Amino acid sequence: MAGAKGRSGGARANAGGARVNSGGARDNAGGPRENSGGARPGAGRKAAPKPPPVKVERDDDMLVLLQKVALGHIDATTVQVRAAIAAVQYTHTKRGDGGKKEEAAGKAKKAAGGRFGAAAPPRLVASGGVKV
Repeated sequence: MAGAKGRSGGARANAGGARVNSGGARDNAGGPRENSGGARPGAGRKAAPKPPPVKVERDDDMLVLLQKVALGHIDATTVQVRAAIAAVQYTHTKRGDGGKKEEAAGKAKKAAGGRFGAAAPPRLVASGGVKV
């Protein structure tokens, strides 16, 4: 039904379809070609040589190691860099790792000291320092 919405009406008469001898690439003899598509051995970009692992001092901090890698002083492997990134998260906290509540509590504690802080309780001089 050509005029109805959502109905294509199917294939048209004499529109073609499967043709004889229309199956893919062939050589002159009529058979399929050897390398017609797909992966070819030896094709593509050659892999870059991997750098050898870097010896790191035992006392070297992971953050220092990452800074040296970033500055180009050390050629570390990707596995070493990923391991250092994972280790840094446990040794150094980011500024945003604390919460708003912890930050507010820290500010309140800092403001509570000094001139406006809580005063010390009065000493019990009349009873000789003994609790009543």
